[in-house]
Amino acid sequence: MGLIVEVDTVEEDAAVLVPPPNFSMVEDCIFRSSFPTPSNFPFLQTLNLRSIIYLCPEPYPEENLEFLRSQNIRLFQFGIEGKTEASLPILRDSIMEALKVLIDVRNHPVLIHCKRGKHRTGCLVGCLRKLQNWCLSSVFEEYQRFAGAKSRNGDLIFIDRFDIVSLKQCLYSIIYQYQGYGSKKRRLLYTDQNLQKHQLASF
Repeated sequence: MGLIVEVDTVEEDAAVLVPPPNFSMVEDCIFRSSFPTPSNFPFLQTLNLRSIIYLCPEPYPEENLEFLRSQNIRLFQFGIEGKTEASLPILRDSIMEALKVLIDVRNHPVLIHCKRGKHRTGCLVGCLRKLQNWCLSSVFEEYQRFAGAKSRNGDLIFIDRFDIVSLKQCLYSIIYQYQGYGSKKRRLLYTDQNLQKHQLASF
């Protein structure tokens, strides 16, 4: 009499997690990418996001808003036009306000994105790197790695000219907070309640 062994088969139809294009970790609890689509939502769930920083002027799609509602994710929108001149104060002011949201640990984990995750996102990350005292050549290298062949000289000029005085003005409004993760890495906590004007009032 033959021995029959039944083997349970493992289902192969598990959902595939697909990150948005240009996705990367900037540092612990800070991520960057292009504009997420519904196919990316399962992946975003794994990040346990608290906030999204959106750098485009166009309204956020309803299906994306529905996802944010379902995950209790806050949306901070800074409407920077795709081809804003680097010399315009509106770009400097928008990046400064977005930077305040970005360095507030209460908003972490946070995802930064624009349309392609290259230029506007690259400018914000570049200014964060200056705040972290990166050398300018390393800041530019990171920007160009994500922008690729579409690197914009105007963006590099903007990052270069994002002066320490502006950064200090930002620092006057924040306090230092140490957050564990085992490394005791220094984080920055922004305390200005005026941030709420950049947060969507309701979904």
